Amino acid sequence: MPASFSELTLRHPCFGQHAASTGRIHLPVCPGCNIACRFCERSINTTENRPGVSSCVLKPEETITLIKKAIEIEPEITVAGIAGPGDTLVGDNAIKTFTLIKKEFPQLFRCMSTNGLLLSERAEELIELGIDSLTVTVNAIDPEIEAQLNDYIIYHGKKIEGVEGAEILIKNQLEGIKKIADAGITVKVNTVLVPSINGKHIRDIAYAVAEVGAEKYNIIPLIPQAKLKNEKAPDCVDLEEAYEAAGKYIELFLHCNRCRADAIGIPGKTEVSKQVYSLFSKNVNFRENFSHG
Repeated sequence: MPASFSELTLRHPCFGQHAASTGRIHLPVCPGCNIACRFCERSINTTENRPGVSSCVLKPEETITLIKKAIEIEPEITVAGIAGPGDTLVGDNAIKTFTLIKKEFPQLFRCMSTNGLLLSERAEELIELGIDSLTVTVNAIDPEIEAQLNDYIIYHGKKIEGVEGAEILIKNQLEGIKKIADAGITVKVNTVLVPSINGKHIRDIAYAVAEVGAEKYNIIPLIPQAKLKNEKAPDCVDLEEAYEAAGKYIELFLHCNRCRADAIGIPGKTEVSKQVYSLFSKNVNFRENFSHG
């Protein structure tokens, strides 16, 4: 049985302020991606603190030793998460990794993030695997708006651009969220707030994802970069308007740290990834292997 929402609220740092003293380990095992977000810039480095960045890409079998070392250093880790640096459903690395973790560390919550393009068709695999929570990034439910945030998708080997690609993405996201939520798995939705594009659309997104079963909503301020490097980052007024619009329909998550794909520790309190990886480096195959497809 997946963890209940109340359990996650107590022991998962991304689901409740009561869990502010609990830790997580993000496992960067998924380099490939299948959508081209205009604000995304994946990178292999040790300096930037943002999503889509990792110091390396791991093989699933490498994660077990890494987790053991991480728990030795930070015993408060309660969650094993996979959040990239690409998408978790493009290949099978996330599922292979969680299968190993379920056997070796049954006490850890298993949490993953996805853009949702393949979520509807792979939902049964995730349900059977027994993940405890899922985060889906939904930046619009209007294809005309989504097409301003995402240049194209790669879907079953075909590149589909603009509104046509956006329609497929949104349909699959909402269908997938409903399947996962109906199975009793807690779903959180992330939205990257770009005031000039989806700033007035937040109410509609929050309403739509709540209708299909999402329980938590996280509004992430844009980091201006990549093709949206000239866009304005949200200010306090933009964020408050977004919170007010969304909060009428769904519970908000308000303390996101925009973590790296290899983050380890208690968000906002301890970050021990460099310490863990320094002990682990002899066994890690550091490599860059990014792709779309």
